Amino acid sequence: MSGSVKFSLHLVCSALCFLAFFHPPAAQAEVVDRIIAIVNDDVITFSDLNREGAALFRRITQEAPPEQVERTLLKAKEEVLSSLIDRLIVEQRAKKLGISVGDPEVDSAIARIVERNKTTAEKFWQQMTLMGSNERDYRELIRSQILQERLIDYEIRSRVVVNEEKEDAYHVLQMGFVWKENTQAAKDDARRRAEEARRQAFAGQDFRTLARQASDLPSAKDGGDIGVFRKSEMAAYMKAGIAGLQVGQVSDIQEAPDGYQFFKLLSDRGDVAIQAPYETVKDQIRQRLYEDALKNQFQKWVTELRDQAYIKKIL
Repeated sequence: MSGSVKFSLHLVCSALCFLAFFHPPAAQAEVVDRIIAIVNDDVITFSDLNREGAALFRRITQEAPPEQVERTLLKAKEEVLSSLIDRLIVEQRAKKLGISVGDPEVDSAIARIVERNKTTAEKFWQQMTLMGSNERDYRELIRSQILQERLIDYEIRSRVVVNEEKEDAYHVLQMGFVWKENTQAAKDDARRRAEEARRQAFAGQDFRTLARQASDLPSAKDGGDIGVFRKSEMAAYMKAGIAGLQVGQVSDIQEAPDGYQFFKLLSDRGDVAIQAPYETVKDQIRQRLYEDALKNQFQKWVTELRDQAYIKKIL
């Protein structure tokens, strides 16, 4: 962006901020909007922010504890503004590349959404209104999403390489036995219960059923299923527990901060199918890894665009 453009934008922003800050309350009603961010040659206004975050801001005002409303609102506004900046940067890049999305494409996308929801257009827009949105804003959101998909196709997919052999994701079942008091007797009782449950699991009883009956942890209601973890996401005791396990095996008992736990390894490929043969789920795994890699590359790409852009926040 040229120096003259930057300078003129700074003058406009400074003038609006001056009016908003120094005018007395009676005169503030005359200031209908103000600039809160400059992104290259474009600006984001206070009304843009309020329109984008209306539903979120309203929910915070209604549900947050009174003493936390102001701080929570400020954090939410900063996050929404950051999202608006990213979207504007993407739109600017699309414009530079000559990529656009016409109204007929937006119409088709919304029609498909209405059809998937098994409703009518009239009821769909009524629901949008109840959720705090409106047709104009929703159409722009859909347009932005289509634009983002096209940019991903154009600039990002070629960067994505999936090497599924390097994926260190583990699907794990868990049982935990918590001591209620920090006494030796309570710890001994938790250890005894853990040993008994592990003995039954090791003898071949169904791990999920045992977890529902015996485990003290919230995961008990799900049969001990805590989903998929990469090693970097695991607590030290979990990592130690699954180290060296083969699929289907039950771990030794590990001491956790407030009790004892042990685990059963369902998969070391990251799939959530229960002990399914790898060949039967390979395509699903690869697709999920590809989507994760694509998301990571998109975030890196947006960060690169941010680094190259002129951005000034006045929130």
